[in-house]
Amino acid sequence: MKLAPFRIRNSLCTTLAVGAALLALQGCTVGPDYRRPDVVTPVAFKEAPKGWKSATPADAAARGDWWSVYHDPVLDSLVPQVAISNQNLKAYEAAYRQALAVVREARANLAPTVALAPGVTRSRSSNTTATTGSLEASASWDLDLWGKVRRQVESDKASAQASAAELADLTLSAQESLVSDYFSMRYQDSLTRLLNDTVKAYERSLDITRNQYEAGVAARSDVVTAQTTLATARASAIAAEALRDQYEHAIALLIGRPPSGLTIAPAELASEVPDVPLVVPSELLERRPDIAEAERTMAQENALIGVAVAAYYPTISLSGAAGYSGVLPLLSAANTLWSIAASGSETLIDGGARSAAVDAARASYDQSVANYRQTVLTAFHDVEDELSNLRVLGEQAVAQDEAVKLARQSVQISLDEYEAGTVTYTTVVTAQATALSNEQTALQVRSNRLIASASLIEALGGGWDASRLAGTETAQAPQASDDPQTLQTAQGR
Repeated sequence: MKLAPFRIRNSLCTTLAVGAALLALQGCTVGPDYRRPDVVTPVAFKEAPKGWKSATPADAAARGDWWSVYHDPVLDSLVPQVAISNQNLKAYEAAYRQALAVVREARANLAPTVALAPGVTRSRSSNTTATTGSLEASASWDLDLWGKVRRQVESDKASAQASAAELADLTLSAQESLVSDYFSMRYQDSLTRLLNDTVKAYERSLDITRNQYEAGVAARSDVVTAQTTLATARASAIAAEALRDQYEHAIALLIGRPPSGLTIAPAELASEVPDVPLVVPSELLERRPDIAEAERTMAQENALIGVAVAAYYPTISLSGAAGYSGVLPLLSAANTLWSIAASGSETLIDGGARSAAVDAARASYDQSVANYRQTVLTAFHDVEDELSNLRVLGEQAVAQDEAVKLARQSVQISLDEYEAGTVTYTTVVTAQATALSNEQTALQVRSNRLIASASLIEALGGGWDASRLAGTETAQAPQASDDPQTLQTAQGR
């Protein structure tokens, strides 16, 4: 009775010893180790050669809640809802969790598989009834001597990190879209207010024209012209309200609500455009989630080269079993059983299949490198575009404000002169149309500057940084509302 357990323990110890010896051989990993390829980065941005604006306090830099730089409570309440309720982002968050599960599944292939198989049989033969049973534990282990499984884990982990970066990129993009739609909605609010004020001004002009007509110093056509300009202004105000509703509906969609479930009170478009401090161009490689996604995709493809190369090497498996089988009771020396086995296989001729797989993996990696470098170039392009837009729009705003001031003066002068009978009503209409056009342009320029500033923050990566991709052990999607940590690289991890 005591001998059987001893033999089982002895056989298991032998199995473990052999396994430990083979485990020591698993330090070999074929295929290239990942190194992030070089990419050309400018020393400074063309539109801002000095980099950071020395007059801008550091605490004004875009952090996690980058939209807070606009100091708009309504905007502050809307944007965080994107990451919570946007259904497109929920789908990508689920894809990220799926990628994490794939990593765990791949890691499971590194461990042996252990099974327990108990069984009991009751039989009768020649007037004899017997009960037999079995209790067997078995294990099998495909040894990862050449690192094929480890390279697959490496690839899947990089894929999960790329999925996390994609989620962060889409979140940032959706947030920027909401901010842009919000400013466009506020532009329509301000335009509606401007047009309503214009309607009131045109009503006063119509009264003046009627008085002039009744006094016999103006033609009937002047009254009709005044009525026409008044009706046109009213129609424009109605159209502005319709467009305003469309932007409100777009915001509702972005935060995962039906249009009927969101009502935003009208308000004026912000008059101040915040300064957006720049970063050193090379930091874009860490701050832009789309760049991080492209970089992690390179790491994923690089690891798959190792998976393909490992196919050239033999596969070795260990298996073992130990237990009892026989007539009950089982725990006796006569019922002891155990086995240890090792097997291996090597493909000798495959018609070039493995060579083709390696070539395909290397080509896929080269493609990811080109995509990464193009993504970096696009990032610099985006920043330069928005810097240029802000500069040009800032200069345009100054000139446009002067034009608005002069146009208002022109309207007042032409009205005074018309009442004095020194000019025709055509002069008044022309001045009013010019003033309205300049007021609309000034509002549009202000709206474009606010939208361009939001686009610049997005181009700079918002409040995100690549250190968030350091690990994928928990299924927690990156949130754009977190404060960024010190910029670190997650490359090659």
